[in-house]
Amino acid sequence: MEFSELIRTGQAQAELLRGPEMPPLRGTLCVTGHHLLLSPGPQATPDLWLLLLRSVDSIEKRVAGDAGTITLRCKDLRVLQLDIEGVEATLDIARSIEALSSLESVITSFPFFYRPKGLRLGEAWHFHPPERYYKRIARETRAWRLSEANEDFSLCPSYPRAVIVPRAVDDDALARSARFRQGGRFPVLSYYHAPRGTVLLRSSQPLTGPQKLRCAEDEELLRAVLAEARPGARGFIVDTRSAQAAKQARMTGGGTEAKAAYPGWKRLHRPLERGRPLQESFVRLMEACGDPEQSMDRWLSRLDGCRWLSHVKEALSTACLAAQGMEWEGACILVHGAEGTDSTLLVTSLAQLILDPLSRTMAGFQELIEREWIQHEAPIFLLFLDCVWQLGRQFPLSLEFGEGMLLALFDHSYASPFGTFLCNSEKERCLCEVRTRTHSLWSGLNQPKEQRKLRNPLYVPNPLAIWPSVEPQSLRLWQGLFLRWTHPPEPSEVAWEKVWQIATDQKTEGSQPTDSASEPQP
Repeated sequence: MEFSELIRTGQAQAELLRGPEMPPLRGTLCVTGHHLLLSPGPQATPDLWLLLLRSVDSIEKRVAGDAGTITLRCKDLRVLQLDIEGVEATLDIARSIEALSSLESVITSFPFFYRPKGLRLGEAWHFHPPERYYKRIARETRAWRLSEANEDFSLCPSYPRAVIVPRAVDDDALARSARFRQGGRFPVLSYYHAPRGTVLLRSSQPLTGPQKLRCAEDEELLRAVLAEARPGARGFIVDTRSAQAAKQARMTGGGTEAKAAYPGWKRLHRPLERGRPLQESFVRLMEACGDPEQSMDRWLSRLDGCRWLSHVKEALSTACLAAQGMEWEGACILVHGAEGTDSTLLVTSLAQLILDPLSRTMAGFQELIEREWIQHEAPIFLLFLDCVWQLGRQFPLSLEFGEGMLLALFDHSYASPFGTFLCNSEKERCLCEVRTRTHSLWSGLNQPKEQRKLRNPLYVPNPLAIWPSVEPQSLRLWQGLFLRWTHPPEPSEVAWEKVWQIATDQKTEGSQPTDSASEPQP
């Protein structure tokens, strides 16, 4: 199918309203296979306005007289209004946007056509392979190995080809454990905490079912985890479901690890909202943020009622629980919910940021995203970024990256010219040849001109764990994201440039920030 078949009207005269703080643009509106663009008239600025059609979340249209209006709600939280001359042109453009913004084929998306100057295909895809992370672990311990049992994705289609597992467990045992876990997501290592010799693992729920089935190889795997840690080591299974939800899952084939079958492991339930409840919370938050006429009392009531900050609190609290178990009690931690995605990745990623100084560097954070967040669902990834922003606000010197990096990740995770966030698994990436046919996001963000907007100029390496406060007075609404299009503060670029200037003026010429976002050393 050709893109031209979906474009009913190629162009029309229109006026674009971008928000309360930005002047309207008037000119020629054009629809292409991947973009909506507006070319201002000759008296206006010569710059084109571009919108990637994949960033359109919903579209509303209305007509009156001989003109029409299209309202676009975008995945980056912008609300755009197009006033278009001509009823037929309005309806045709609306239908074109609806068709082009909802194409399901991955290989027809813009990253497969994006060829920017100065970047080469394949560049930066090799920055953060699992082999590099494993080499770092191998310098600390010989208890773990890199297994390629999933090389053809037959064990688990959502895992990468290579995973880190206990050295004492062979690939045949891994295969049997995978059959006992939902979606094949058997326990694998997420993080090795060298100071205490403990580990953080993730998986999906065991398929015990109503018959309370067992799997000897799965039990062997978790026994090996404790045995390799130290004599007498214990572990905690942090289940991101409520006890009632876990019990109900058993009736449909899921379940939990039986205490008798997994000696040394204790289960803790820390329920985290996901799916529809989290999506509804996000929608209510955006409705509150988009109402410019409400009173202060009404605003505070709606902010509290959406419960978004409660989700932030629960996510950080659960991550702290996992991190404290490793740091303070010397315990091994396994995190899972049902599928072992969304809320599981949220907890394991945040726990690493709390404990691991390398994860708080620019390169380490990119590696963390690449390793843990290949599979992500909206708005759980946004919740993760919000939690990271809270960490950065409470510890302003401890993260090498700033708010600009988090905003860039949010924008690119839902609609991007780069291929990093395409597909939901490494298997899908391989089938679509993402690594050879698209550019990596890191190749774009690690350009020197971009780094100045993404780095934290106040960063000072902190070798200690950072323990966030989750008290109500400590958590804040992320205005830089949720209010950036409706109530923007001082332009972030201007404020950020001022901070950079102050910071760099206090440094000698020979102590400029190093480019640690380039390829990290193994």
